[in-house]
Amino acid sequence: MRYMKVNWLHSLSDEPTVLYSEIDDGGWERRKVYVFRNGRLGFASATEETDSVFLSTEPIPTLSEIAADPQFVPEEIDKKEFEDIWSKAHTGAT
Repeated sequence: MRYMKVNWLHSLSDEPTVLYSEIDDGGWERRKVYVFRNGRLGFASATEETDSVFLSTEPIPTLSEIAADPQFVPEEIDKKEFEDIWSKAHTGAT
């Protein structure tokens, strides 16, 4: 597994500003968390979805492919950082 955090630079009030993904070795998302401008968290996995958050239907691009679009600032993160935000999303803590 690999873990990714992407800051999305935009002014859209209804869209997330930070996207976290857990990605398997084939490039498929297994879990995802969205952080919205107001601090609200949404999440998705193969078995659950909240706040219109859902797993990608295509493999996730590489960090460099994502970074080619200037509105996205991706970085690799460790499993602990992902698990921390996943836990917050599940408990409703912000």
